[in-house]
Amino acid sequence: MTLDVQGRQAYAYTGGKRFDAALPCVVFIHGALHDHSVWTLLARHFAHHGRSVLAVDLPGHGRGAGPALADVASLGGWINAVLDAAGVTAAGAVSLVGHSMGSLIALEAAAQAPARVARLVMVGTAWPMKVSDALLNTSRERPRAAMAMVNAFSHSTTAGKPSYPGPGAWLHGGNLALMERMQDGYAAFGNLFEHDFLVCDRYQGAPEAAAKVTAAGQVRTHLILGAKDAMTPPKAAKQLTEMLGARVQTLPAGHSLMSEAPEGMLNALKAALD
Repeated sequence: MTLDVQGRQAYAYTGGKRFDAALPCVVFIHGALHDHSVWTLLARHFAHHGRSVLAVDLPGHGRGAGPALADVASLGGWINAVLDAAGVTAAGAVSLVGHSMGSLIALEAAAQAPARVARLVMVGTAWPMKVSDALLNTSRERPRAAMAMVNAFSHSTTAGKPSYPGPGAWLHGGNLALMERMQDGYAAFGNLFEHDFLVCDRYQGAPEAAAKVTAAGQVRTHLILGAKDAMTPPKAAKQLTEMLGARVQTLPAGHSLMSEAPEGMLNALKAALD
């Protein structure tokens, strides 16, 4: 599904069903150097079980027209502009689901328009989401090497072999190929790897955003975390949990929860959205 958002083309995967703005809507927001494809299983499930789905490509990622937006606040506003363009206007009609960088964007989108949001689900999240100077420097100077580092950090040891968690899967190879494709596709604008990690590193607005979300009263917040996550370990989500009064579910996975623990992730999200 393509939309005109803030004067540029935006793309959202609708889970294999025609988008219906009258249904409760689930918005899936990917993380750094990813696109909508990380949500395929989850998007298809909810699209075929009574929800409308928008699994977006953020600006400059996948089919989203570049350049990328500068910060989390701008991206939160862009998510709300996507909903406006799609005709999702009813109060309490939206569930926002974000992974890693996308979780911060989901938080900011909810804070900017809390009346439209019923559920906020932050996956593989933390705040502050600081990035080490060593990784930022490597992302700037040797982005391919930095991608290999992040790819290794994003998966727990259970994902080491091809065909885990099912035949035809290769989690390390598939994730690395996706990051490389996003980086290469953005070459005309610059270094997307460095950009995305700076967006995470610089976001300071979580306390103010959380206050707006909790003050609204009707937004229920859930955190879904990987017990073996080396990128955003569960202890790094403590401040978010307390600020949002969030429910927390932990899965036996690393940072790439959607691919490492697909059934557990689906069940956790079904519980959160119910």
